Amino acid sequence: MGQHHVRVYEELDEVELVGVADADAERASEIAEEYGTRAIEIQTLVEHIDAVSIAVPTPYHYETAMTCIEHGVNVLIEKPIAASKSEGEKLIEEARSNDVLIQVGHIERFNPAVTALDKVVDKEDIVAIHAERLGPPPEREIHDNAVIDLMIHDADIVLSLAGDEPTTVQSAGTRDNRYATATLQFESGIVATLTASRLTQRKVRKLQITTEENFIEVDYLDKTIDIYRRSVPEFVKHDSGVQYRHESVIERPQVDNNEPLKVELSEFLEAVQNGTRPPVSGSDGLRAFELVTEIDKKAGVKVQE
Repeated sequence: MGQHHVRVYEELDEVELVGVADADAERASEIAEEYGTRAIEIQTLVEHIDAVSIAVPTPYHYETAMTCIEHGVNVLIEKPIAASKSEGEKLIEEARSNDVLIQVGHIERFNPAVTALDKVVDKEDIVAIHAERLGPPPEREIHDNAVIDLMIHDADIVLSLAGDEPTTVQSAGTRDNRYATATLQFESGIVATLTASRLTQRKVRKLQITTEENFIEVDYLDKTIDIYRRSVPEFVKHDSGVQYRHESVIERPQVDNNEPLKVELSEFLEAVQNGTRPPVSGSDGLRAFELVTEIDKKAGVKVQE
């Protein structure tokens, strides 16, 4: 993921790409050469930059981010914000003390389908939300299970849509939560179900929303929204008998084709430049992390406090 951040920063006009740091010095040099910048040790790099993306394995989020924050550098931390709630809280407090911003890399917030969805559901009375994030086992080693690595995206979206905290959380998982399902109940009455899998031989990224009037389906991969309106069931008589038919109007709003990562980094830099609240703040990232941690706990997974 870090290489893609470097690529986008190099493409943006409003930023100077100062350098790249990586525990693998050879890899850092390769990336730096490809994008016309320098490979620099992090202790030196933080002395020359205003903002940084942190795309390292989760166990190293806290140490890396804290080094940057203590040097007055604004940070975008790839999700999750940290490996534990206490680490996340310390990062937020340190950022506040040093007057720097934390943005957490919940990239689905910048998916153009989600951006369009905000306008679609603005005046809708949401009844239920169903999210599926499924896929086959990854080729690379990932430290986090499917709940922490995958479901956290949908947890963040659901929290944003619901606008409050869940009052009850139930979950079940198998194979060390490489497949897990959670059910959430919100004070508003909204019910949400989230399923994440690294064991499914098909990649699925979908969000379905039932409202009082409509059914809305978002495909994150295709970047599309389908709105089903005025669903009408009826029985139609034929010579051969009676046939059941169910018709509805399907509307597909126009969705931009912007690259989510480019939008995410542009908005991060805009927040840094203007000193405004980032689109997905450290507090937002911590809320999503606390929720998936609770989901893990309810499924019997031991979590780091």
